[in-house]
Amino acid sequence: MSYVYVTCTVLLTVYGQIAIKWQVLEAGPFPVDPADKVRFLARLLLNPWVLSALAAGLLASVSWMAAMTRLDLSHAYPFMSLAFVLVMLCSALFFSEPITPLKVTGIALVVLGIVVGSQG
Repeated sequence: MSYVYVTCTVLLTVYGQIAIKWQVLEAGPFPVDPADKVRFLARLLLNPWVLSALAAGLLASVSWMAAMTRLDLSHAYPFMSLAFVLVMLCSALFFSEPITPLKVTGIALVVLGIVVGSQG
């Protein structure tokens, strides 16, 4: 069950990142005027999708706490790197962000780190 909690933590984290990016893109460019910046950020903070992303972050934390009751931190934490992989893939899928050879190399190193770091 501990790995289910780790998986939930990763997926909720990825959801939060993707939802916030989506809503920030929808909101348009960040204003220059300080008063407009405050209104812009307030609108985002009241946005239901952004609120759901923040709630996902809270649930991810709760799920992580549950995982920590059974797993060593040094064993479980490398799995959090899967968020990097999933965010890159989702960014390409939903936002047409490029997946370059350099990014693929970096992600491969992350995955290798997960495999090595989770041993023992």
